Amino acid sequence: MTGRRKIAILLGATAALGILMAVLIVIHRQKPIVIKGAIIREDADPRKELPIADVDITEANGLASGAKSDSSGFFSLALRPLLRRGRPITLQFRHPDYQALTLNEFIGDKIYIVRLVPISRKTRSDSDHTEFVMGNVTVRYSIKTTTAANIGSAVKTFQAVNTANVPCKGQTPCSPDGKWKAAIGSASLDAGPGNEFRNARASCIAGPCPFTRITIDGFSRDGRNINVSVLDWADTATFLLEAEVFHPMESDIVRQSYPVIFGQTLNFTLPAAAEGVSIEAEINGAPIVFPLGPDLYLSWADCNARVNSDQTKVYRCELKPKYGFR
Repeated sequence: MTGRRKIAILLGATAALGILMAVLIVIHRQKPIVIKGAIIREDADPRKELPIADVDITEANGLASGAKSDSSGFFSLALRPLLRRGRPITLQFRHPDYQALTLNEFIGDKIYIVRLVPISRKTRSDSDHTEFVMGNVTVRYSIKTTTAANIGSAVKTFQAVNTANVPCKGQTPCSPDGKWKAAIGSASLDAGPGNEFRNARASCIAGPCPFTRITIDGFSRDGRNINVSVLDWADTATFLLEAEVFHPMESDIVRQSYPVIFGQTLNFTLPAAAEGVSIEAEINGAPIVFPLGPDLYLSWADCNARVNSDQTKVYRCELKPKYGFR
């Protein structure tokens, strides 16, 4: 084998290796396509097309890893690398309470809206069927709030003792222009344990007030302790520090909300700070209060909740068999 032939073979191998590495880099850098959508219950009435959670989503040919829908019905399915838009895919949706659905689609830049048909519940004979009628349904919850009671006021006078027209000679404190000798006066107040000052104010009330200045403002913000310091570069001036005393108290306010009912489902939203959620309803005319609790358990309905971006909560409860709304 001649030297030129060896060089040609070596160059060809190097080029092939370079092409292979380039392809691998492209594959590594290419982001997989992610298809997104929502799964809802099929119904002629759009108000009853409720989101479906915990639906298993797969691709029949192994072109994607599995996924589940969340409480809002949203799903996100990442496809295998190198798949291009326009390629056919077969999506499968499975949930024990709904009919299985196989969807032949194409990879595209769109929102996939999937509607599942509920599995009909078995009907019972009139002899063993008992219906509980739900009526006057309300939602109760509490929100913590802080109120404050005005329990009095506090007043304190103080002085800045000084003599006017005495040259400063560089010995602080001095007047703002550095010419005259000045004096500092100060005062503080304590509202006491569990209390706080509000609407605090400090003012010069006697003496040559135009030649005074507040130098430290420790009273404008509410709090248990407030203070003030003043500068006086004339004769003695008298100041007044005054504030109202409040006692903050935390309490629970009970509120009511009325759910919206569509078919066998009730829906309601609550603020982020809501606590102690319960549902009050009449069952066959008898009023009963049902605490919802963190597990969202009710003997007569299946409930779930999701949190919005503003931390408010959306609740949905679907009646169990034998129960119906009036």
